[in-house]
Amino acid sequence: MSDDTTVYVVEDDEINRELMKDLFESVDLHVEAFPSGNDFLEALPIQGPGCILLDVRMPGISGLDLQTKLAEEPTRLPIIIVTAHGDTQMAVRAMKEGAFDFVEKPINNQMLLEIANKAINESRKLIADLDFQDEIQERMNLLTPRERDVLEMIAQGKLNKQIAFDLGITQRTVEVHRARVMEKMQARTVADLLRTVMSLDTFARKP
Repeated sequence: MSDDTTVYVVEDDEINRELMKDLFESVDLHVEAFPSGNDFLEALPIQGPGCILLDVRMPGISGLDLQTKLAEEPTRLPIIIVTAHGDTQMAVRAMKEGAFDFVEKPINNQMLLEIANKAINESRKLIADLDFQDEIQERMNLLTPRERDVLEMIAQGKLNKQIAFDLGITQRTVEVHRARVMEKMQARTVADLLRTVMSLDTFARKP
């Protein structure tokens, strides 16, 4: 793991908090530990890569309520729920609401390390995907309104002559716009162009 990877431990029990901190540091992971959900919220915003270990039952804001709040933040950090045996139903609910996984106390150290490693890899993938979307969006922002119209019609599978008819322009003008779209979107082929723009959530959701 690289030095920018951080495991965030949110656990009110001091002994458990220190045990988890020692465990992750033993495999050269940077750890930041918090005794409550409120303390963690004060540290926001937090970026990745990494993961969050979140205890279910804590004084103040509960682990599940903290998870709900974190869903509103661009943390890009998977959440691993830490739960006692009696809290399994809560953990299942947390999974349904987007938690990456959950572990039961007493914690199996090897299992926890494996889950955390998977979560960190997921965090890296999510960050890479979102960074790529940001890059594509920047390219989209270079398009003129007319070029964006042409792009959307290309995505609908329309031919140049159909686009020209729909927009009330000449086919030659469509070809010029199309060439500029390809250049600005850094696409070599139409298939490449479509793969690129469909990676954008906002574009992919269009009817």
